[in-house]
Amino acid sequence: MNWLKIVIAALFEVGWVIGLTHASNLMEWFGTVIAIFLSFYLLIQASKMLPVGTTYAIFVGLGTTGVTLCDFFVFGQPLNMGKIVLIFTLLAGVVGLKLATTSERGA
Repeated sequence: MNWLKIVIAALFEVGWVIGLTHASNLMEWFGTVIAIFLSFYLLIQASKMLPVGTTYAIFVGLGTTGVTLCDFFVFGQPLNMGKIVLIFTLLAGVVGLKLATTSERGA
């Protein structure tokens, strides 16, 4: 359940990063602030049961990947081979951290 909190927190991270860039009215800014709060709240809750370093690395890795893919698919930013290789490297690191982390409390 705590790993799911990290994934959901990363989705909210993608939302608030995009919101910081593209928010143009009060309602969009309000949504951005809510996304920031939920993102960090879920991260903190998951970090209480999982190793903080691993939790944060996975959170940032998934968030970075999500923002990069949203930039490409939603906003038409260029995606070159270098970015693709680095995204897969980042995701391999995230999966590796998840597999290498053992925590009796985080089950």
